[in-house]
Amino acid sequence: MAIYLLGGHQSDFARAWSREGLDLSDILRDGILGALDACKLDPSDIDAVHVGNAFGELYRGQGHLAAMVAQVVPELHGVPAMRHEAACASASIAVLAATAEIEAGRYDCVLIVGAEEEKNLPGDEASKVQNAASWQGREGIDCRFMWPAVFGRLSQEYGERYGLDRRHLNRIAEINLTNAKRNPLSQTRKWAFTAENFTDDDAANPIIEPGTRRMDCGQITDGTSAIVLCSDRFMERYAARRGVKASDFPQILGWGHTNAGIRFLDKIERSKGQDYVFPHVRKAITDAWGRAGIAGPQDLSGVETHDCFTSTEYMAIDHLGLTAPGQSWQAVESGLIELGGKCPVNASGGLIGVGHPVGATGARMLLDAGRQVTGTAGDYQVEGARTYQTLNIGGSLGTVVSFVVGRVG
Repeated sequence: MAIYLLGGHQSDFARAWSREGLDLSDILRDGILGALDACKLDPSDIDAVHVGNAFGELYRGQGHLAAMVAQVVPELHGVPAMRHEAACASASIAVLAATAEIEAGRYDCVLIVGAEEEKNLPGDEASKVQNAASWQGREGIDCRFMWPAVFGRLSQEYGERYGLDRRHLNRIAEINLTNAKRNPLSQTRKWAFTAENFTDDDAANPIIEPGTRRMDCGQITDGTSAIVLCSDRFMERYAARRGVKASDFPQILGWGHTNAGIRFLDKIERSKGQDYVFPHVRKAITDAWGRAGIAGPQDLSGVETHDCFTSTEYMAIDHLGLTAPGQSWQAVESGLIELGGKCPVNASGGLIGVGHPVGATGARMLLDAGRQVTGTAGDYQVEGARTYQTLNIGGSLGTVVSFVVGRVG
C-alpha cells in the first residue's frame, strides 16, 4: 500500500511562545491548523491524530496531550488521538504508528503533530529537563551538562577508534548554520558569526563539556511541525477533488526502527571491535533502504539527519554509507555533504541551524524531505532531488528511526 505525504506545517522556530503569553497548547493548535490549511483539508477529513511530545510534563506541567487536540481544535472532538514519547524521536514514533494504522486499513487520513515548548525555562533548567532521556543516576558520566558530555564522549570514541580532527566537527557546524540562513523558519537565520566561532578558540567557541564546544550544540527551541499522511484510496479522491495527480506528492517509501539500551556507555562497550560505533543505527538505515527498494546512498538526493551535536552528524555520515566506517571526515573535506555536493546533509540547517523542539523534530525532518523531493524547499532546495532519507534519534541513540521519502511516477 502506498502512503502519501500530503504536506504539512512548521512554525517559526525563532519564536519564544511564552514571551507572547502563550504555551504548549497554543503551539499544538498552530501545528494542527497549519497542517490542515497547508493541505487544504477540513477537520472532518482527519480519521486519527498522533501527537509527538517528549517533555510536556517537565517543561510546562502538561500531559494528556491527546485530549488537548480536541481542546484546542474543537472540530476534532471525537476523533481518536494518542500521544507518543521517545525523547527526540517522539514524532518519528508517532509517524510509525500512523503508517501502521493506514497499512492496516483502519484509517485513510492521519495527522501527525510534533510539538515542544522549551524556552519557557532558563537555559540551565531547560537542559536539565532533557536529562530525563538518560538513565537517571546511572550513566556513569561526571558532568554538569549531560547531553554535551554524552556526545562529547562520542567524539572521543571516534578519536580513539579511528582518529578525529576537530576541524571537521567545526566545519559541520559552519555548514549547517550557513544553510540555516537560507531557511525562513530557522531559529538561527539572523544570527551573526565570525570565522573564529568555527575554530577551537576558547573565547569564540568555548568548551561546554570535554569533546563538545558551544558551536557543536543544537538549539533549545519552541515549535511545532505537523504532517498529514494518507492511503492511496484517500489520495485518489483527494487528487480528483483538487485536480492534481498522485505522482505530484511524495510517498514514504521505506522505514527502519531499532532500539538499544538507554545507557550511553553500554552501547559504546557493546560495539567494541565492530565496524560501526552503533550497529543498530546502521540497521535502521539499511532496513529503510530495503523497504524502499534502493541500494544505498548512491540512490539518495540528500539527507536530513539528527545533528543534536556535530558528533551525531559525523556518526550519521559513515553509518549512512557516505564514507567507510570512521572516515566521515572525507565527506566533510570533499564538500559531498554541502549544498551543491553529491549528497547534501541538512540543507535545511539541521538541529544546529533550524532548531530542535524535541517532540517536533522527526516530523520536521519528514516535512523538509517532502519539500525537497517536490521542489518546494525554496532557497535551500537541492537541485533535482527525488529521493531523501531522514535519520532521527532519541536520547543517546536509544531509539532510532529512519525514513526514505520519494516521488513515484
